Amino acid sequence: MRFICSLVLIAIAAAPSGTCPADEADNRSHRIAKDILYRSDNEALTDSMRERCPLDVKSPTAGSGFPVVVWFHGGGLTGGTRSFPAELNRKDLVVATVEYRLHPDVKAPAYIEDAAAAVAWVFQHIEEYGGAADRIVVSGHSAGGYLTSMVGLDKRWLAVHNVDADRIAGLAPFSGQMITHFTIREEQGIEKTRPVIDAYAPLYHVRKDAPPILLITGDRELEMLGRYEENAYMWRMLKIVEHPDVKLHELDGFDHGGMAVPAFPLLLKFVDRVTQKSP
Repeated sequence: MRFICSLVLIAIAAAPSGTCPADEADNRSHRIAKDILYRSDNEALTDSMRERCPLDVKSPTAGSGFPVVVWFHGGGLTGGTRSFPAELNRKDLVVATVEYRLHPDVKAPAYIEDAAAAVAWVFQHIEEYGGAADRIVVSGHSAGGYLTSMVGLDKRWLAVHNVDADRIAGLAPFSGQMITHFTIREEQGIEKTRPVIDAYAPLYHVRKDAPPILLITGDRELEMLGRYEENAYMWRMLKIVEHPDVKLHELDGFDHGGMAVPAFPLLLKFVDRVTQKSP
């Protein structure tokens, strides 16, 4: 389908440990917990893990049981940093924004392992921040969309943390690679123009029983090399295996970087639908 902190002092006593005050632009309706290490202290943490494996949580100051978006930044698995997308600033939404280790400091599967550890942390702790563990949607842009798909489709990564990937309420990759990510191919000495579908490709893990999926890309003529076509093929394969809830949107006139802003309204509608509680 084509489609033409300045911080203020509030509610500190009521906030979870490590929570920073809310943004004044939010009318004091949110609190922000920063620099939460999602890797377990029981692990042999490297300096890179300590530096690149924190997340921040933005949550309403009052109430509980809110839907949750786990957001992974883009940057080709070689760059980028966590931030809260302004478009997700809603009074009834909890957002966890995640960093992860990057190439060349690490190689695959470290990126996916970090993403899975972050999602597992959210399942285990988000109720402390007003979120509902049964209302979690995972999303991200570009490399973040790739990680979204890998964590949600290849169940082994979350299984390490005793979390069933099917507990995720929905997956919403923004312009994510569905073949093996080009940085991982580069690590293997494969040129970017040679498409590969191996165990590091979301397409390798197509399954009927995956969570609801929202695929969004920019204009096929403006996107990164083949990105729309990869997502269209993912959509087609999911349809063939009779996945019951997958949609594909191509945002006409928007390139790879520009497609994120117009994609957020689609994400929010998706979140509302897949996290809706039964009467």
